Amino acid sequence: MFKKITEMGSGHQILFSLITLSAVIIFWRGLFGLLDKYLFPNNLILGLWVSLVAGALILIATHYAAKVV
Repeated sequence: MFKKITEMGSGHQILFSLITLSAVIIFWRGLFGLLDKYLFPNNLILGLWVSLVAGALILIATHYAAKVV
């Protein structure tokens, strides 16, 4: 797949990048909307903190947390 992308003309690469960017933004918007609706819908602050802690734990568990130098 990467080889096909690099062989595209620059106009096609820009178009492909814009389509990919749009898809990523739409995906995250949908995910955030679902979290807002179903994860503590009556308590926004608690939902935000639970999401923050869960995300940090996932990053730590998968060893992708940023390391302080």
